[in-house]
Amino acid sequence: MLNAFLRARSLVSLTLFVFLLFLISASYADDDSETVSNNEPLVLESDVKLPTGLWPTVEHELPEEAPEEAPSMALTPPPPLDPPPLKQLSLMLDWYISPQHAALIVAKQRGLFAAQGLELDVLTPADPSIAIKLLAAGEVDLALTRQPLLHLHAHDGASVTRIGTLVETPLNAVIVAGNAPPNDTPHQLADLHYGFSTREGRDVLIEQLLPNSVRQIDDFTPPESVHFDAASALREGRVDAIADGFFHTLPQQLAADGVITHTVRYHDIDMPRHDGLILLANSDAMSRRAATWSRVLIALEEASNWIIENPEAAWSLLISAHPILDNSVNERAWGDLLRRIAISPAALDARRYAAFESYLRESGITETVLPVSRLAVNPHTLIDKSRE
Repeated sequence: MLNAFLRARSLVSLTLFVFLLFLISASYADDDSETVSNNEPLVLESDVKLPTGLWPTVEHELPEEAPEEAPSMALTPPPPLDPPPLKQLSLMLDWYISPQHAALIVAKQRGLFAAQGLELDVLTPADPSIAIKLLAAGEVDLALTRQPLLHLHAHDGASVTRIGTLVETPLNAVIVAGNAPPNDTPHQLADLHYGFSTREGRDVLIEQLLPNSVRQIDDFTPPESVHFDAASALREGRVDAIADGFFHTLPQQLAADGVITHTVRYHDIDMPRHDGLILLANSDAMSRRAATWSRVLIALEEASNWIIENPEAAWSLLISAHPILDNSVNERAWGDLLRRIAISPAALDARRYAAFESYLRESGITETVLPVSRLAVNPHTLIDKSRE
């Protein structure tokens, strides 16, 4: 009985709640219809009004934030990478710096070695005879010399090999005091008292200039070393001729002092033509360092070709880099040196080296003939062979 009463009471309460909800909805509907009926028809240009309470009033609007600036870059760029360090190399000159070293000077001053990833430290020897010795001992990476000296040292067992040519013709000659006779003859040259500065002059030139028959006479005066001061020896009359004088400068130096000389070129005394200034490397590391030597020769080739195409600018560069070269003797010699510069320094004339070996053997200066591969190489060719 009680349960039936409670169910009836709940049903009545629910009915009353639904009735009240209906009344409230009808009231809101009447308000909305009245609002719409009192206003003009809505068009696209009509203002939109939001019911109060659905959007914050002006007094309660959130404060405006400062506009965020767009970054100029998405990320901060990383710092620039440092260039790889340059490979350090040392080169010993054959003697004091001179215009014959133009390709080296230009390549260094114009950054051509640096472009190949190299930094070359050029050293001047206290004694020209030590350059090859230091190279063979591994104390320097490269050295300059003349082709005849390479042959002599190679026969002594020195581990040195030509990798490039800077000057293609001899720069030395026999410098004789006095005016040239009408006809130079071997007999006239054999009567002279000779001086020499290098082993080339002593072991190769003197052997050619002074036959055994002359050396066996009672009043024969043996040749003497002038210790790289040929000018003083000729000026003071201690010798009649220098077997290995640098013909671009020695005659001009003596002429300024009133000493007359004449020059006898090596090919006039039947010495084979040969390279006047060559670049040497240690034979023991030739294959391992061929790529490095190739880069050195690329830089020198660029320098040589620039010199040929810009002779006046090249001369200005030489004397600005080394003011000691700025004198009338060197300036007069510059034009002739230009004609002798090797424009393809790595290129190897194997015939020249073979011919000089035969000359040394036939003259009795050496007892054997070395193969050209022992004496000279083209570093570019070595790299090509290693890739096969």
